[in-house]
Amino acid sequence: MFQAVSYEGTRSEQHTAVLGQLSALIRDEPSAIANLANAAALLNVFMTDTNWVGFYLYDGKELVLGPFQGLPACIRIPLGRGVCGTSAAEKRTMVVDDVHAFPGHIACDAASNSEIVVPIIKNGELYGVLDIDSPIKNRFDDEDRVFLEKAVSLLTEQLEATIPL
Repeated sequence: MFQAVSYEGTRSEQHTAVLGQLSALIRDEPSAIANLANAAALLNVFMTDTNWVGFYLYDGKELVLGPFQGLPACIRIPLGRGVCGTSAAEKRTMVVDDVHAFPGHIACDAASNSEIVVPIIKNGELYGVLDIDSPIKNRFDDEDRVFLEKAVSLLTEQLEATIPL
């Protein structure tokens, strides 16, 4: 059973605690959707000053909305379009301090001002992206990037052992 805890200590110590929780949540669970849903919920509880945490999954043509926490969102995102589509196409993490200055930004939630997107690569192929939005400009930094890339790495290890979507 999961129990909410107060995250104390340095950011690094907090990140270590959350990664431990994520590992415990997804360990031995064969459903990719269940694991992504729990990961979105955990990150949403942990990360302050965010208004959307979730996943877009690649269907072979475009990104399609997956498990998330937040307001209803855009359902389909073409590769190369917006922050999520660009991160997916380039297979690299993107930290955007001001989404309104990002060429081709897709505004799913008008309250979002900054964003971080981490691509999920399963068996060498694009699987999807982790997308987190904030109403605060410059919300995400390099420490967030490293932490979220580690979270995605944990998920990817489990996804490689799970049943297909």
